[in-house]
Amino acid sequence: MRNRPIILLGIKHSGKSTQGRLLSQHFNCQFIDIDDEITKLTGKSPREIYTEKGASGFLMAEEAACTQVAREIKPGEMVVISTGGGICDNAPALNILRQIGDFLLIKVPEKIAADRIIRKATQNEDGSWANLPAYIAKENPENEAQVRKLFHGFYEERSATYEQIADYIAEPKDLPKDENTKLLLAAIS
Repeated sequence: MRNRPIILLGIKHSGKSTQGRLLSQHFNCQFIDIDDEITKLTGKSPREIYTEKGASGFLMAEEAACTQVAREIKPGEMVVISTGGGICDNAPALNILRQIGDFLLIKVPEKIAADRIIRKATQNEDGSWANLPAYIAKENPENEAQVRKLFHGFYEERSATYEQIADYIAEPKDLPKDENTKLLLAAIS
């Protein structure tokens, strides 16, 4: 039985929260979502913090949440932790988590992640978009093709960064969630 936390990494919409819950059920352990911990600590969502305090304010909140989580986990305790999609840009937070667990990258295919982004986004009558990730929204894409093009460059860059950080890499497919959970379990065994 595993007794070292699994820390899920991956780009936004890679399935970290969904798979984190399923893995925690498999291991019969606690599931912790760092974004939820940020909200508990600050009373604000990660998006609100980023909007109000910028990138540096968000990185500090994320680091504080990781510190709090690391303090609460007992040695030898199994937990599954889901991180935010941008934690790869937060070296202090990564270093805190590295001390308590192993990093599992959920490397979802680009098309699946892009499709999930498009499904959640809505285009307003004036052409602006709602519910796009901030890194895409700030470029003011005019259509879905531009959203996908902006995402492509970001996906390539983030994937390379995450692969350097990860202890394990799982590549989910366009399969039911429980089938992808088996792929994650195989990656860490």
